Amino acid sequence: MTITHPSGFRAAGSAVGLKPSGRPDLTLVVNDGPSDAVAAVYTSNRCKANPVLWSETAGADGRARAVVLNSGGANCYTGSFGFQTSHMTAERAGELLDVSAQDVLICSTGLIGVGGQDFRDRILGGLPDLVTAAGSEPRHGQDSAEAIMTTDTVPKTIERTAQVDGAAGAPGEYRMGGMAKGAGMLAPGLATMLVVLTTDADLPAAVLDRALRTATAQSFDRLDTDGCMSTNDTVILMASGASGATPDEGSFTELLTDACLDLMRQLHVDAEGAHHDIAITTSGAASVAEAVAVSRSVARSNLFKAAIFGEDPNWGRVVAQVGTTDATFDPARIDVTINGVRVCTDSTPDDDPESVVFTREVTVEIDLKSGPESATVWTSDLTHDYVEENSAYST
Repeated sequence: MTITHPSGFRAAGSAVGLKPSGRPDLTLVVNDGPSDAVAAVYTSNRCKANPVLWSETAGADGRARAVVLNSGGANCYTGSFGFQTSHMTAERAGELLDVSAQDVLICSTGLIGVGGQDFRDRILGGLPDLVTAAGSEPRHGQDSAEAIMTTDTVPKTIERTAQVDGAAGAPGEYRMGGMAKGAGMLAPGLATMLVVLTTDADLPAAVLDRALRTATAQSFDRLDTDGCMSTNDTVILMASGASGATPDEGSFTELLTDACLDLMRQLHVDAEGAHHDIAITTSGAASVAEAVAVSRSVARSNLFKAAIFGEDPNWGRVVAQVGTTDATFDPARIDVTINGVRVCTDSTPDDDPESVVFTREVTVEIDLKSGPESATVWTSDLTHDYVEENSAYST
C-alpha cells in the first residue's frame, strides 16, 4: 500500500546523512500528470517552520508537480538561511524535474533548530540521485514512507480504489494512495505529522481543497495524544488526473475521509510511549463543536491519562473535565461508560468500576443528554515511557 498506487506518480526515498543512524531521510514524490492540481493544509501554530512558509506560498495557486520531504531536521527557527534552504531545495528539484520551483512543495520533520550548512548540502547533494531513483513500483512508495519516519516504529501507508459509474462524472476506476509519519506532538493543528495523499482522479484544486479540509477536520484534527502542537504539520493532496475518472465531490470526500481516518489510526497506535489507545466519544451534545470540545477536554487531562495508564476507571476525572467546557449540559445528568461498563449515571456512581476490563484499546463514552450530536477524539495514556522518550529527545 503506497502513494504510487494511483497512476501518474513516482516516488523515491534515500539516506543522505541527515540522521545520525544512517537510516533513510530524504523523500521525493512526483506528479507526472496530466493534471497538477494540489491542495494542502498546514499547522495552525503561529510559529511555522521554513518549509511550511515556503509551501504555503508555492501551493497557493493550487498547482504542484512534486514534494520533497526530509526527516532528521525540522528546518524551523533557522533564520533566513533556513528559508533559503527550502527555496534552494525547490529550485534544485525543479531544475532536475524540469518544472518551476514554485511547483515544488517542501516538508521537513525532526528537531527544531536543525538546518545548518551541512543539512542544506546533504539535501541538495542527494536530490540528483533521488530524482533518478524515482519510480512507480510499490517498493518506491514504501521507500518514501520509511524515509519520512522519525520516532515512528513503522511506516504508515494506505491505498484505495473506487469506481465512478458515470451518473455524476466521467466514468472509470480511480485510485488513492497515501503515507504519513508521526508519533509525538499529536494535537489539533494536524499533529506532528507529515502526510502526502495522491489520487489519479481528475478533479480541480478547489474540489481537492474542500474535500481535504473536510477529511482532516474529522480525522487528523481529532487526534490529540499529548496536547502539543507542531511547527511543521503538513497534509498534501495531489491529483494527477491520469485515470480520466471524475468522481462527484461527495463520494470523493467520503473516500478521502476514510483514507485519512485510516492513517490517523495508524499514527494513534504508534504514539510515543503509549500503553493504551483511547477513544473518547461525547454524545447527546447540542452541536458537533461542543461534542469535540468535551471529548478534547478529557483527552488533554493528565490526571485522566495517568488514571488510564494505571488502569484505574476514575470516572470522576472525566466528569470534572466536562465541567471545564462551555458546552450545553446539566451538571447533574452526565453519564460515563468505560469499556462498555456504565460507571456513572446522572453524575452519580453506577456499576462497580472494578468490573471494567482494560485492554490496549479503551473506549470512554460521555452522554450529555443535551442534543443529537456526537464526536470522537482519540488520545493516549500518560506513561513512564512517554516521559523517558521525550526527556532525552534532543540528546
